[in-house]
This record gives sequence, C-alpha cells and structure tokens, in this order.
Amino acid sequence: MAMSDFSADSGADWEHPVTPWGDPDLRGTWPINHLTGVPLQRDPALGERRYLNEEEMQERVDAYGERSERLGNEVEGNQLGMGHWVEWGQLNNIASLIIDPPDGQLPALTEEGERRRALMRSGWMEDIPFDHYNDFDNWDRCITRGLPASMLPSYYNAGIQILQSPGYVVIRLEMIHEARIVPVDGRPQVDEGSKAWLGYSNGRWEGNTLVVETTNFNGRGSSTNIHTIGSPPYNNTPISHEYVLTERFTRTGPNTMTYQATVHDPVIWTADWTVELPWVLDNDYRFFEYACAEDNVMI
Repeated sequence: MAMSDFSADSGADWEHPVTPWGDPDLRGTWPINHLTGVPLQRDPALGERRYLNEEEMQERVDAYGERSERLGNEVEGNQLGMGHWVEWGQLNNIASLIIDPPDGQLPALTEEGERRRALMRSGWMEDIPFDHYNDFDNWDRCITRGLPASMLPSYYNAGIQILQSPGYVVIRLEMIHEARIVPVDGRPQVDEGSKAWLGYSNGRWEGNTLVVETTNFNGRGSSTNIHTIGSPPYNNTPISHEYVLTERFTRTGPNTMTYQATVHDPVIWTADWTVELPWVLDNDYRFFEYACAEDNVMI
C-alpha cells in the first residue's frame, strides 16, 4: 500500500482561478476518503511531529492493510459486512488531523463540559439502556452529523462538493445529504434568537482564502458527534450556545486545497483546537444517496 502525497501542486506558472463574477474559484468535488486512516488525535509518543517517519508509516500500513482487504474477502465469500461500508482510501503519513494544540491532542473539557458529556447518550454506548429515542444521538437518528464532524473523515459517504454563485458558497455533503449555504455578500449574522443544528454561517474572502464563521448552534444532542479514528469514545462531545467554528478554505494548486477549522467553545473546552486536512480535487467522484430515516424516533 503506497503512501499518498497530498502536498500543494501549484507550479510557478499556476494562477488561482476565478469565477465569472470575480470571486476565487473553489468549485469542484473534494472527497476526503483518502484521510479515513488518519486519527483525529496524535499518538502521544510522536510529540509535536505532524508526520510519520518510514517505520511508523509501515506500522500504519500493517494495521490497516487487513481492514482494507475486507471488501475483496467478503465478495469472494459471498458475504455482506463492514468491508462493503468502510472506504479506507489510500493511507498517508499525516500523524493527526489536529494541528493545534501542537501535540495533536484535544484539550481537556471544562467542568461544565464534563457534566454535559455525562448526560449525553449515543447508540455507540454499551452500558446504557435504550428506552427512548433520545438515548440515540442526532447522527443515529439521521438528523445531522454536526460540525466540525461533518467536515471530517468517517468510514463512508466522504463526498464534499463546493458550489458557487454570486454572493453564495454552498458546501454540499454526501453524509446526511446536507447542504451548508454560506452567504459571502457581507450581510450581518442572524440574530441570536435563531438557532440551528449546523448553526448559521457567514463567509468572507481574505485574499484567495474563504473564511467561514459559523455561530448560532442550537446546542442540542451531540452536535459534535466527531466519530473519527482517535476521537473521544461514545461520540458524546457536547457543544454550547457559545460555540463558534471558524473555517478556512485555501486552494493551493489546480488539484489541491487546504482546509482548516478551529473550534471555540469556552463553555465546553478549556482551550481552542484546530484541525487541518489536505483536500484533493476529484470531479469523477459520485455521491451515493444517503438513504436514512431522518428524525427517526424508533428504538
């Protein structure tokens, strides 16, 4: 299994494309299934190193090699299992999605964050009774995966597409078939009484970088159901009404983009934390229907 290179592919003669109306052009399909095997949090033994060395990379290849072969084994055995679901992509040497704090670890929860986490429920838990649909989280119930989780790799449905029109950027997600509509026309944020599962986003251009600030989250359920390799267990990470997500989309070449997202929630976290993902353009990628019973209330 070869290591992928997701470094910027801009040459000296590359010029950032622009839309017909003059905005930086980020349009295209940018699936993140190539990052499935990268943990959210870094192995503490790596310290502040952001990339694996050759020996560590081989250990990752060995660890995930068998899993990546499950599809072929299931097809040969006429079986249907996780091999048909999980999209491992091509492994790489990125040590963790988190780049800040520099050690790649999530900061500690506040006392209030710990209190709220203890009250949350998820279908991934094994030690609770399932007596009510609220014992399942918002992803279990096909409502939303939340943010920043919707922008992070999971095991399937990894498609992200960016669409643009004058005054708007739309971030279309394969997971939960959601579409984030981001105004970039300078309008003020909605009033504080308006709340939503994915909050309300406003965008602005800083040079060729799209900066998106999202506020007004409803704070219900486990809206930060992170669910990536190396994320907190049980997918019960709470958010508060003070949560602000700041994202930066920077195209670095004809086929590459750097995505950064910073989580700020002083009610829940003792410090901010930031992830960085290298995106690769793949306009041949096709979205699958996310067939799910939205707002499911069945046990």
